[in-house]
Amino acid sequence: MTPRSPRTIAAEVFETEAAAIRALSGQLDEAFDAAVERLAACSGRVICTGMGKSGHIMKKVAATLASTGTPSFFLHPAEAVHGDLGMIVEGDAVLAASSSGTTEELLRLVETLKRLGVPLIAITGNPQSALARHADLHLSVAIDREACPLDLAPTASTTATLAMGDALAMALIEAKGFTREDFARLHPAGQLGKQLMKVEQLMHSGGALPVVTTTTAMRDAIYEMSKKGLGITAVVDGEGKLAGCISDGDLRRLLATDDAPLGHLAGECMKPNPKTIPPGELAAAALHEMEERRITSLFVCDKAGRPIGIVHLHDLWGLELF
Repeated sequence: MTPRSPRTIAAEVFETEAAAIRALSGQLDEAFDAAVERLAACSGRVICTGMGKSGHIMKKVAATLASTGTPSFFLHPAEAVHGDLGMIVEGDAVLAASSSGTTEELLRLVETLKRLGVPLIAITGNPQSALARHADLHLSVAIDREACPLDLAPTASTTATLAMGDALAMALIEAKGFTREDFARLHPAGQLGKQLMKVEQLMHSGGALPVVTTTTAMRDAIYEMSKKGLGITAVVDGEGKLAGCISDGDLRRLLATDDAPLGHLAGECMKPNPKTIPPGELAAAALHEMEERRITSLFVCDKAGRPIGIVHLHDLWGLELF
């Protein structure tokens, strides 16, 4: 028999695992809807568990659930029956995966879960298995064959289990009304968190916000700009609303055309109607606005038009948003 090329084997693996995932749609039934409803209503945590390769998959499922608004963690079933059962309390729900549905360590958990009144949702490839029959809800991930040439190593079965876990997590996002803002709150670090960071999290505010009034002498306005170090200052009217701004560029142009620049008031030298951005806007949108308009700062105003902060281009460049 002529040995197959590595690429031929890889293509066959891809096709076998893709077919296993496609077949899941035909196995979906009312149990999936009930599982999403049960998990969405869970007042505690979703404990994911599984042995061997299924255990590795369930660790990832637990991480996905936790990162998308469903508190979750992984519990090793063997450790559970040796003292870690105390991690499961009333109000929790257990999501257990076993391709065969006969994993001894998982079956030993059933009695305890029944006693605690903790619902068990099983993901198996055998609807007639003991785990499937004893579970409150069963989600089928049956496959025709593994992608392994020997049809032994868990490959297509673990891929199907992972896909089912992802499906549960994505359905829960909508069931629980999980938003982009919620996602940003749970991902404060890393590229995802940076892309979803809001202007209000980055803006210079309070004492760091450069601001003068329209009646402030230009000498004092220049001092405010120098002290705050952002190369610009907001100019507000008598009601505290943003009326204009003065930038370093405005000062250079004033010095070039006026013999007595310090004899003016800020209101006489300001540039009116500066560009602003709401505090709840994404930092990425602020960066786009500044690069599009070739400016270095945006004032952040409240609904009444009062400046509450300022975001500078250098603050956004440092985030590497894209």
